[in-house]
Amino acid sequence: MTVSSKTPLLDQIKTPDDLRRLQPDQLQQVADELRRETIDAVAVTGGHLGAGLGVIELTVALHYVFNTPADRLVWDVGHQAYPHKILTGRRDRIRTLRQGGGLSGFTKRAESEYDPFGAAHSSTSISASLGMAVARDLQGKHNNVIAVIGDGAMSAGMAYEAMNNAGAMNSRLIVVLNDNDMSIAPPVGALSAYLARRVSGRGYHRMRKFLHQIAKRMPTKMLEQRALAMEEYARGLVTGGTLFDELGFFYVGPIDGHNIDHLLPVLQNVRDARNGPVLVHVVTQKGKGYLPAENSADKYHGVVKFDVATGAQQKSKASAPAYTKVFAESLIKEARKDDKIVAITAAMPSGTGLDLFQKEFPKRCFDVGIAEQHGVTFAAGLATEGFKPFATIYSTFLQRAYDQVVHDVAIQRLPVRFAMDRAGLVGADGPTHAGSFDVAYLGCLPGFILMAAADEAELVHMVSTAVAIDDRPSALRYPRGEGIGVPMPAEGKPLEIGKGRILREGTKVALFSYGARLAECLKAADELATYGLSTTVADARFAKPLDVDLLLRLAREHEVLLTIEEGSIGGFGSFVLQSLADHGVLDRGLKVRAMVLPDIFIDQDSPNAMYAKAGLDGKSIVRKAFEALGQNMSGEVVKLA
Repeated sequence: MTVSSKTPLLDQIKTPDDLRRLQPDQLQQVADELRRETIDAVAVTGGHLGAGLGVIELTVALHYVFNTPADRLVWDVGHQAYPHKILTGRRDRIRTLRQGGGLSGFTKRAESEYDPFGAAHSSTSISASLGMAVARDLQGKHNNVIAVIGDGAMSAGMAYEAMNNAGAMNSRLIVVLNDNDMSIAPPVGALSAYLARRVSGRGYHRMRKFLHQIAKRMPTKMLEQRALAMEEYARGLVTGGTLFDELGFFYVGPIDGHNIDHLLPVLQNVRDARNGPVLVHVVTQKGKGYLPAENSADKYHGVVKFDVATGAQQKSKASAPAYTKVFAESLIKEARKDDKIVAITAAMPSGTGLDLFQKEFPKRCFDVGIAEQHGVTFAAGLATEGFKPFATIYSTFLQRAYDQVVHDVAIQRLPVRFAMDRAGLVGADGPTHAGSFDVAYLGCLPGFILMAAADEAELVHMVSTAVAIDDRPSALRYPRGEGIGVPMPAEGKPLEIGKGRILREGTKVALFSYGARLAECLKAADELATYGLSTTVADARFAKPLDVDLLLRLAREHEVLLTIEEGSIGGFGSFVLQSLADHGVLDRGLKVRAMVLPDIFIDQDSPNAMYAKAGLDGKSIVRKAFEALGQNMSGEVVKLA
């Protein structure tokens, strides 16, 4: 017996060209089937669910109205683009999302011609789309460029910088504002849909152009400006779009983002318009169409594998506390003792653990939105008044605020404490979220103190250390995921600044670790011992100031010195080599190797697989020691390259 498909229309769609062959009255069924397929796929892979469910109808409508990929469709962040991937030739691989060798969890140029711009960080879409629109104009082409940006991403200054530029340039650009949380406009319904359809139509544009011509014939400049303002503000009072009008965009909306009958005529109107930048305000519901997501506080923003029928997520039982939670609980304990401690996050309260801090200290926790630049300078301002700010920002997101770190914090030597989650490789989120560069980009700044936690107990002490550093900026990095199960201290004790520790004594090989690769160093030492290579394992704790005394001792007492870190070239290993060179140690035959992340961006996989590929697991450390000795692992001497 043949089992009928649950997705008969979706089965006919390999690319958006197939979608565009359907009749408009078939599109809601496509949307329903696309929602089912998205839920079923993410149940298998895990990933971002709520955001994608919120743009199902919008995704269908955009690909139906616009001639993608000739028309460029740019999704901000990209975590809502799973339905887009299904419609654009990737349905057969959708259950490889975020897996090794599979589809990225974000948009990616190398993956499809339907992804004209890769993204995983927020608020880049309007800038990139404007660049594409200007490039189109310079080439005399006429394709459309559409940026889809969420209301959360509109909290970043970069989005307004781009809109201000676009408004001034008057290049033809369509921005779709997906409003799913902020409620920045009146409730949507039939009236707002009717108004949006009317003001986006050619008839209104002709009338508006006529009114502008009349205004220009006014006898004085003041009367001309007043006439133009009356038209803009009258429309703004009806639609809520005055802000965007002031930025130079023609505002349309708000419209119901789940009603295809409302979406199609408006999108067709803005597609056919020939005026400058247009902003279409679409109101959606995150998690739409899947009850467990709709009823969840975070609308199933990010999920692990789950049961479709119940929504129950298959969360494994933790064998050790997560670093993020250890950081948050340690900071809470310190804040109970010191009312000058405040915490700042940039739209990631749960991701950084500050949601826990906020529950206990609501007036001392600040979510600045997706505005890392502002968040860093805001922290600097707090520091000038004697407060102890913890700017709790992922390593990869702090990159967005580098000038503020330099100009507003480092040069003024302000004691802002940077707590950087997601240090090193992060698994399924891939290279866009890997904390690869912070040791290098902070270590070159005068006066900074850099710490890295080797395990969860060390993290407790380093939070206490950061509290005690009150005369200069400091940064603390720690990885994503669970700790390694070491005994936990009852409370943190400040560490001596710039002093490392030795965990195992040996005589032949020295492993000098910075950060959470320490456990792999200990495994490597055990294996090296089976080959008769006595190995010392040391934890630097600090990359800056470096424990020079410990370093020189390791160099003096061993034949081989390996540095190991979860970061790029230019970080801890570079600091060690610089110090060895300054002290003339490299003149005396010491065999030194700096083990860092390779000079590539490593695609998503399990963390263990990623570190094996990076050459930073225990086996790789053993091989590197033999390589430095000029031997292979069977003891044979080999010629060094």
